[in-house]
Amino acid sequence: MVTQQAIAILAAAGEENINPLIPAPFEIFWSLIPLAVVFFVFFRYVMPKLGAVLDERAALIEGGISKAEKAQAEAAAALEEYTAQLTEARAEAARIREDARAEAAQILAETRVKAGHEADRIVETANKQIEAERQQAIVSLRSDVGALATELASKIVGESLADDARQQRVIDAFLTDLEANVKAEG
Repeated sequence: MVTQQAIAILAAAGEENINPLIPAPFEIFWSLIPLAVVFFVFFRYVMPKLGAVLDERAALIEGGISKAEKAQAEAAAALEEYTAQLTEARAEAARIREDARAEAAQILAETRVKAGHEADRIVETANKQIEAERQQAIVSLRSDVGALATELASKIVGESLADDARQQRVIDAFLTDLEANVKAEG
């Protein structure tokens, strides 16, 4: 009975000083064994698989980053090429505009020269036509004035001037005198 009594005394004494937050030493010992088993299983089986998954994921992320960097470099190269092509296209468009302006100026100059030649030709043709009409008018006037002069001379002289040679000489003399008078007055 001593032992039961001793246990009861110890239990009564222990109940007074027991802190509920601190477990008893035997509980700590027996709790460490399952904890060690769990840690062993965790580090032996779970950690390698988790490490493999994390390594695989890191490799995928690095691959994605390298792909993104590669895509970014390709995009930058494409942008640079596009910019170069755009600059080249703008330069070519400016050159084409300048060529078109030069060609338009050349066409305008050629058109002006052709128009000048055409105007000169038209003036020359008009002058020739005017001269021809003038000559025709002179011939017509000579014959009309000659006929009138012959008729008038016939009336004044009182004899017929029907002879063609005589008539022509009288007309020529009259017209020569008339031209001399016109030139002297002009």
